[in-house]
Amino acid sequence: MNMSNLQIGLAIAGGLVLAGVVGFNTWTSRKNAPRQAAPDAPVEPSGLDAVEPNFADTDGPAPEMALPVMAKKPALDALIDVIANLALDPGSPVVSGDAAIAALPATRRAGTKPFAVEGFNISSQQWESPLAGQRYSSFQAGVQLANRTGALNEIEYSEFVVKTQAFADAISAMPDFPEMRDEVARARELDQFASAHDAQLGFTIRARNASWSPGYVHQNAARLGFVAGAIAGRLVLPASQDGMPPVLVLAFDSQAALAEDPAQSAIREISLHLDVAQAERAEQPFERMRDAAFGLAHSMDGMVTDDNGQPLAPETMAVIGTELETLYNTLEQRDLAAGSAVARRLFS
Repeated sequence: MNMSNLQIGLAIAGGLVLAGVVGFNTWTSRKNAPRQAAPDAPVEPSGLDAVEPNFADTDGPAPEMALPVMAKKPALDALIDVIANLALDPGSPVVSGDAAIAALPATRRAGTKPFAVEGFNISSQQWESPLAGQRYSSFQAGVQLANRTGALNEIEYSEFVVKTQAFADAISAMPDFPEMRDEVARARELDQFASAHDAQLGFTIRARNASWSPGYVHQNAARLGFVAGAIAGRLVLPASQDGMPPVLVLAFDSQAALAEDPAQSAIREISLHLDVAQAERAEQPFERMRDAAFGLAHSMDGMVTDDNGQPLAPETMAVIGTELETLYNTLEQRDLAAGSAVARRLFS
């Protein structure tokens, strides 16, 4: 049977509509697909002395990077520690590092506060954590007065005394403990100061249109000097000095980074975090955070917002920067300069 002109026209029109729907769906799918890292694109950190990772051709797990090696544990400091001196028995004026290590308690905490024992090395004439093969002429034990869990309390102080006494008995030493009431009062005062001057800043970069793949995020962040962190979905901007904490942390959904096919993971926001007390003022951490936020927003077609999704304007950034300068000055006046060993321990 021959088809009428009307039937033929309807069939053609139907075919065109179907083709149009398929084309529209394909276009929409491409538009909404996560942006991918550009293949073989060179990654050159701009204005930063940093490792130059290449995330250009992968949306799989981030390459393993050489993370900064943390410096050895800072020494006890009377500014933020309760310190008990341990006088050795005159009949045994020297204790080996091996004997001291064997006498240390199983845990290095008293409640939620770090606990430490140091010995005075006869050879180096320095206080240090006991080391095998070394010899020590005296010891001291300490517990931190405060950290982000709060001030040292009477129960924690008592646990400190018990652990110190057990160590002292094992090496035939006599401990001299400060008055608990005075130290707990000092802990409360220090905690009040720290709580009032503890600043942690966070910016969010949100996608305006298309989402991002993990590889796309890595590639853009690498251009600003970020390297892969130890946790999936986490990148860090290393400090200029070895052994220091990272200046900034960039984070996104870890599930996206761990997906079987990361290229299809849709990331719509990433966050930048600055722990003010952990980074030295000389690193200009806030300025670098601000520049990184706007730089990423520009290169990735995003917008910079606060945690509530409100856009952050340059004028707002200027106000934050001024307030931080005042905070830096206050911390320095208290001998707790941002990035110093005592500040990093207190604000942890």
